[in-house]
Amino acid sequence: MNIGIIGAGGIARKLHLPQIAELKDQGVRVTHLAGRKLDRLNRLATDFDVPNVTVNTDEIIDDPNVDGVIIATPHPMHVAAGIRALQAGKHVLMQKPLCGNMQEADAFVEAAEKSDRIVVALPHYGPDILAMRRSAQSGEIGKLASAHCRVSHGGPEVYYAEIRDYFGEVAGDLWFFEAGEAAVGALFDMGVYAIGAITTVMGSVTAVMGQTATVDKATTLEDTASLILRFENGAIGTAETGWCDPARSYMLSIHGTAGKITTPGATGSGITRWQPGSYTREDEPAIPHALDTSGLINENSHSLWLRCIREGVQPEICNARTARHVTEIMLAGLESARTGAMVTVNSRL
Repeated sequence: MNIGIIGAGGIARKLHLPQIAELKDQGVRVTHLAGRKLDRLNRLATDFDVPNVTVNTDEIIDDPNVDGVIIATPHPMHVAAGIRALQAGKHVLMQKPLCGNMQEADAFVEAAEKSDRIVVALPHYGPDILAMRRSAQSGEIGKLASAHCRVSHGGPEVYYAEIRDYFGEVAGDLWFFEAGEAAVGALFDMGVYAIGAITTVMGSVTAVMGQTATVDKATTLEDTASLILRFENGAIGTAETGWCDPARSYMLSIHGTAGKITTPGATGSGITRWQPGSYTREDEPAIPHALDTSGLINENSHSLWLRCIREGVQPEICNARTARHVTEIMLAGLESARTGAMVTVNSRL
């Protein structure tokens, strides 16, 4: 299977190229790479043994020898490239976030559903989140009542420092901070992980209240955001994110009438289910149990994509409809922050 990657930036270097290289013994190889900077393309091609580079994305999409395309451009360019790739008969792996408006999100879902090609839309979650989903949906912690997720880091300039070192580039302005180019800020860059994780476990969101702020970064876009979510199952939740957390945060907790599930878990475990010590006495400590991940496939997004292509099935969770739902939730959060009103979410998982 020959893969083309459109976008020769940080995410291609840190994620896509290394993970595809690990699948070489399964007959998968990156054969084409497109980007805007020829010096970057040549460096990546040398280091990852990519035989064909181009500054023209059409050359990848139109090449009959390319079986699948990874869209790794800045997010305002995602959907146009993804739709063209699907129309050209390519399987598509879409980098997060899908896009910044619902017209494009709807168009991408329509194109995906008209095609027989496999679409994986990031973010993709591994056994820990899937085990939380299985436990929560099985009733193991009772009736779901609430959930909280936070995913945040120190900002794009921190993330891209190592990328600049790799390419030998000096520091400069980042497109992430340019409102005219990026359109959306930290909520779409990092909040997509929090919204993706919490909906994977809790299910569809029906309404959102949001607050955003620009605390520290040189941008008019939000660098901090918090959303209150109402889920279709009646539960409520909160999702937090931001670019002002250089200590970095990742946490998810699901609370029910018969216990809770947390990640990170207790005593170094990835996930823990907490059983109430007593349902009638406040001071009885909760009892931790390591959550069972047996029977769940431990695969990264690229091996998931490959498996779904070979089996001829769309991914259950990280698909085009999921990406659209997460996009609508984040857009609703921005609208709520502007208006102060609760905003309805119309799409469903």
